[in-house]
Amino acid sequence: MGLLNFIKDAGERLFGSGEAKAAAPAAGANPAEAVAASNAKAGAAIRNYIEKLQLAPADLAVAFDGATATVTVSGTAPDQATRERIVLAAGNVQGVAEVNDRMTVAKAEPAARFHTVAKGDTLSAIAKTYYGNANRYPAIFEANKPMLTHPDKIYPGQVLRIPPQD
Repeated sequence: MGLLNFIKDAGERLFGSGEAKAAAPAAGANPAEAVAASNAKAGAAIRNYIEKLQLAPADLAVAFDGATATVTVSGTAPDQATRERIVLAAGNVQGVAEVNDRMTVAKAEPAARFHTVAKGDTLSAIAKTYYGNANRYPAIFEANKPMLTHPDKIYPGQVLRIPPQD
């Protein structure tokens, strides 16, 4: 999938303001070590979030670069849908602008499309746009579980999976 863009100021709040940025060095501290520690802490928070969603394969690796606001994910997902969910979970985090997807899949499947939620969007309207039928919104909702917990709880800037039509 490569590099996917996200809206940096939208998403789950996993770390405090400033943690996703290069840390200001403490008096006498090595600036490079402070930045590395901050990036490692943010990467661990994103990995923990993916694990909490029960999406993480055993070999999942997550790295964060605060200077570019980029998350890199790697590992072997069991299928394409899980791969896409991992990328979206990592990208729909406040402070993340891009996700570098280096995931592989054990079982190849067709890739989904992605939609960035705009103000006023509903799952029904998104389903109408992509499938021509507003009543297909449950397919989009199901494709974005466990990140979505309710069909009405989407927000501007969130990126959603739009699975291929059956």
